[in-house]
Parts: sequence; C-alpha cells; structure tokens
Amino acid sequence: MTSRERLKKALDFQETDSVPFDLGATTVSGITRIAYENAMQERGIVPLFENMNELDPIQQIVQPVEQNLIRLGVDTVRVGAPRLAGPEVKLPQLQNGAYVLEDQFGCEWKYAPGSDYYYNLSSSPLLASDTIESGLKSYRFPCVDEAWDEISPLLKSQFTRKGDFGVIADRNSAGITEVAFRIRGYEKFFMDLALDPDGAMALMEQILQYKLDYWTHFEAFVEVNNVKDEIMVAVECDDLGTQDSLLCSPEMIRTMIMPMQEKLVRHIKSLFPDIRVMYHSDGAIFDLIPDFIEMGVDILNPVQFSAQGMDLKRLKSEFGKEIVFWGGGIDTQDTLPHGTPQQVADEVKRNIDILAPGGGFVFSAVHNVQADVPPENFWAMWDALKNH
Repeated sequence: MTSRERLKKALDFQETDSVPFDLGATTVSGITRIAYENAMQERGIVPLFENMNELDPIQQIVQPVEQNLIRLGVDTVRVGAPRLAGPEVKLPQLQNGAYVLEDQFGCEWKYAPGSDYYYNLSSSPLLASDTIESGLKSYRFPCVDEAWDEISPLLKSQFTRKGDFGVIADRNSAGITEVAFRIRGYEKFFMDLALDPDGAMALMEQILQYKLDYWTHFEAFVEVNNVKDEIMVAVECDDLGTQDSLLCSPEMIRTMIMPMQEKLVRHIKSLFPDIRVMYHSDGAIFDLIPDFIEMGVDILNPVQFSAQGMDLKRLKSEFGKEIVFWGGGIDTQDTLPHGTPQQVADEVKRNIDILAPGGGFVFSAVHNVQADVPPENFWAMWDALKNH
C-alpha cells in the first residue's frame, strides 16, 4: 500500500496495513531543529532539512528533506506558505545576545540561543492603543497579493518532490484569535472580547480576510500548475482551549469566533470540494467537537489527551465515526521529553490500540517534537509505531 493510499483509507474510516505517520506535514505536527538533529545523529542519519526560513523559524521547526522522510516512513508532506512572508517581514538580527525578528503583522519576536528553545513574542503593534478602533486607524494589515511573489516559487519547489506522499496544504499564519492576541497583546485582547466586542470582531474580521485571500490565491496557483488533484487535506487552526478549560466562555466562542471559523472552512471547501479540512486546537475542547463537525471540519488535531476531559477512549467512542483524529500518538508535555523509552513505547502502543481500530486515525505526536526530547525517546516512539 502506498502512502497516499494508506492516508486515504484512514481518512475514509478504514483500517490500513499500518497506521499513517505524519512528521512535518503541518507547522503543528513537526519536529524542532535540535530534536531532529539529535535524533538523526543517534542512528547515523545525516540530519538534512529544508531551509528553516521557508517553514517556521519562530517555532524553530524543520522540514526533513525528502530522502529522510522516506527513510523514516513518513506518509505525508507539507505544501504551503512560510510563516514569515511579505515585504513587512524583518528577518532575524542579533541584538544584545538575542535574535530579533518582526513578522508580517508587525509583531516582534526574540530568541536567545542557550536559554530559549524558540522565539517568544516580545512586542505587539496595537498594545499601546487605547482601543482597537483607534489602533486600526494607523495599522496596516499585510496583503497576500504583495507576498505572493515570495510564496509562489516556494510552492513550485514543494510540488517537485517525487515521493508518494499524501500532500497536505498548510495555512499561511496562526489562527484568527491567535493572531489577534499577538497584534493586540494577550491581556488587552481578552479584555476587548468582553468589553469591546465590536473592536475585537473588527480585528478578527481583517485576519479572516487575510486567510480567505491566501486560500483563494493557493487554489488559483494549484489550478494553473495542474497540481490540485494532489492535495488531500487543507489545514487551519485556532487554539481555543487551555489545559483545564476553554480559552473563554462557550457562548463567546460560539457567537464571536466560530462563525468566522465556519466561513473559513466553507471557503476552503468551496475551492477544494474533494479534500478534507483539518482543524488544529490544543487543550480541553471536548465540548466544541460537535461544533467543529457541524461547521465542516473533517479532522481534529492535535488530540491533546492530557487536557481536561480529552480521554482518548471517550473521544473515540463518541466521535470516532464522525471526525478523524490526527495526533494523540504521544504526549509531548511529559512522556516524550521526560519519560523512559519504555514508557514512551507503552504509551504509543496504548494510544494506537485505542485510536486505530476502524480507521480514522493518523499518528503524530501531540504538537511538535520539542528540543528537549531525548533522541532515544524519539526512536522509542518511532520503533513502537512501526513495530506495533
């Protein structure tokens, strides 16, 4: 069975010869540079990867080169815009021992090698504004048109890969509320959602339009280049959960945020009627899963089973015939970085036994494999997946 066939069967809720494996097909199911280099060197594999700036330097994740994806038995591959794209981007510059960059939204990020694993948000462009309305008067949103000359050549190179992968079309930015939090500042935007809902909606609507424009451009590109039929999944996101609860009230999510998410999902499906849409949200989101299904989401990621109410058996029992679980393979908060190799292997086997029966499961870690993961634990995960 080829990777593409294997993935299609899993997405169709059919059991496969082996569980499909994703490592790097999205910017939330990948591996950081340090973890990748350490793991590959552990088994004598040259840790080659594509240009980090063409993927996501902020998270410090990498896309393994095609030959290593094949060697690892990965069934998926990413196509999509880099996280940083457009004339507004200011690439990393070393300042006082830390690298500083500015993304297309005007958010500043800092990374200090040796003390940080990745970039951290350090400045928000609308933080000092009294209101979102006053801040938006002088704030200029990035434009997909202006970034497309930078994105298009990268997409062309991504579609030249020869391996038989399931092709995953990834988003161009973080989620609608995630970007709003970064532009406005977390505390301020939480207050805006409650005290200035019109301003919060105005900001999110512009972010939504940025995403709609991206998918419209993306569809035109794949149509012109005759590669539209290669795409199997499109990925969008918005983190709506914390470890123990939803990010804000269910009513606020359902009345202010989800209508925008549904518009985005429906737009993607209107452009790509034959693909599945993956939605990424960390945290305790069990109560929102019926809403995701209703708005057209086909795949849930990352299946953070360590969060409140996210028991895998319960998820599989209640939603296992309606939504595909992409993730949930191994806990990246505790077990993968801090467990023994045996504990890692045992958890992988247990989770496969729960999620794989009946199909509807693609294996990946719960979010990216982080820099503090010991190489022996990466291989314990991999060995258990391939041998179980």
